[in-house]
Amino acid sequence: MLKISGLKKSYKGFPVLTNLNMNIEKGDVYGFIGTNGCGKTTTMNIICNIIPKDEGEIAFENENVKIGYLPESPALYGYMNGFEYLDFIGACCEYEGDIKARTTELLNQTGMMTSAYRQIKGYSRGMNQRIGIAAALYQNPDLLILDEPTSALDPEGRAEVMEIIKQLAGAGATIILCTHILADIERVANKIGILRNGVIAAEGTILDVKKRFEGANAINIRLQYTPAATHPVCNIEQVERFEIWHGGVTLYAKSDISEAELFYKAITNLAQHKILPESVEIKRLTLEQIYIGINNGTLV
Repeated sequence: MLKISGLKKSYKGFPVLTNLNMNIEKGDVYGFIGTNGCGKTTTMNIICNIIPKDEGEIAFENENVKIGYLPESPALYGYMNGFEYLDFIGACCEYEGDIKARTTELLNQTGMMTSAYRQIKGYSRGMNQRIGIAAALYQNPDLLILDEPTSALDPEGRAEVMEIIKQLAGAGATIILCTHILADIERVANKIGILRNGVIAAEGTILDVKKRFEGANAINIRLQYTPAATHPVCNIEQVERFEIWHGGVTLYAKSDISEAELFYKAITNLAQHKILPESVEIKRLTLEQIYIGINNGTLV
């Protein structure tokens, strides 16, 4: 769908994007994350051809790719109602179908039909975001770009907008989702890109990125038993060291042992001692830990 290579952009001599590379496949929901001012919105504006790039290549799968863009704070005409505004969008983009029918379809899709004839100036922030998403979807875009679609929303409004995004993702839409709310990224994205110092510091599926920054083969075992009950599994030969914590134990494998082998040996040992664990899982950093580690330079 979209491949970006060597993208560079500076403002008054200050470099914002220094060598950005991104790869987005058709059907991806790409979580685009980074600190404020790191160049996310600049990147999205360049993709949409709102501002020019300095250097680099932006290649779409074909020259007729349609893009729908919801900026962080969409500027809507408050004197219009929702129906009028979307009709206006349809006229502006020279929609080739039935504009009234398309507007009605989008109002239903975004849950705004009951408020369609209210003036936009009386809408809540969440309602504004819904109308903004409807406008971005008007031409059935091949690529939908959403910049902080849930920023400043209350929990109910955020849940409503995320449900719309989840439905679009389930229907196979290709989406770039920019947000600081990492829980939202983990909920809907199948791929992420973390922007730091003008480059993508990490990119891939969330699982692949977590695997990259594991640091050590380890597993967490949660138990209903007292810490003494964890001793048998701590003493298997594959374990380099262990940490006992309230409700469980973390086992770290020796350098020549894979996490899969440690997992199997731990399960076998627990069964031999008739200990039933609540859960056994591979220990990995959370997305939040990875994001913070990349931005403070402790993970590279």
